[in-house]
Amino acid sequence: MTVILKIRFYICPCLRMKKNKTMKKNCFLLLFLLCACLVQAQDTYRTDKDVPYISGSETDAYRLERCKLDLYYPENAKDFPTVVWFHGGGLSGGSKFIPEELKNCGLAVIAVNYRLLPKATLSDCIDDAAAAVAWTFNEIEKYGGDRRKIFVSGHSAGGYLTNMVGLDKKWLTKYRIDADAIAALIPFSGHAISHFAYRQAKGMKDTQPSIDEFAPLFYVRPDAPPLIIVSGDREMEMLGRYEENAYFWRMMKVAGHKNTYIYELDGYDHGSMAAPAFHILKNHVRMILKGSETR
Repeated sequence: MTVILKIRFYICPCLRMKKNKTMKKNCFLLLFLLCACLVQAQDTYRTDKDVPYISGSETDAYRLERCKLDLYYPENAKDFPTVVWFHGGGLSGGSKFIPEELKNCGLAVIAVNYRLLPKATLSDCIDDAAAAVAWTFNEIEKYGGDRRKIFVSGHSAGGYLTNMVGLDKKWLTKYRIDADAIAALIPFSGHAISHFAYRQAKGMKDTQPSIDEFAPLFYVRPDAPPLIIVSGDREMEMLGRYEENAYFWRMMKVAGHKNTYIYELDGYDHGSMAAPAFHILKNHVRMILKGSETR
């Protein structure tokens, strides 16, 4: 924007000098060169698709099929932040995608596929999510990213996986990664209680809540990464999703966690809340990188 303003300031007086054709040509040439430099200075982005994030010795066909990611990142950039993004779908559907709202804003995005129910178990889903985060920590610097600037996010089931890999440390410990090294957890409308698909498999009704080893609430702790919870409108969300997250927020605070935030997006239901939630994500990423949010 500063460059454009300077162009207008210096070029416009030149264009008024109609008698001096040489000056006009020089001005147009200067404008062309400056615009070319401006375009050249902008980041260009590359997408590497279907990158495996598990060991090459894996023999399970379904895991080999699903455990792939797409990596979207700024070329020729250094030390950029990265968002690991988990899609939704009730842990039984969905597929990886790069959210449009996260493109062209200086971020790398890693969109993850993971195994799904009923072909896999809930533990398999969480383990795959942890493996993808671990891959990011181990590999992102090869692409120019900074492993100290890795954020984890996802919508619905993806928000649940975000919570589980960030709060229950055993999942990332398996891959020799400390969950507390994550820059922030930013779940969009994710479960804080045990996931409904898991409860259904146990013969429980959707309206019957449960808090056990598969509930993020079970792992509230004061030393977790910053937690930014985003929910849709409490009157439009799924099955009390806002209220369980409000309790999650309160218990993190009670446990002594200093950087837990919650947002309720009025007028947005479970599906539509993701679009405005990306603005909250990007705002917190900026604040954390500037150091205005600390642990």
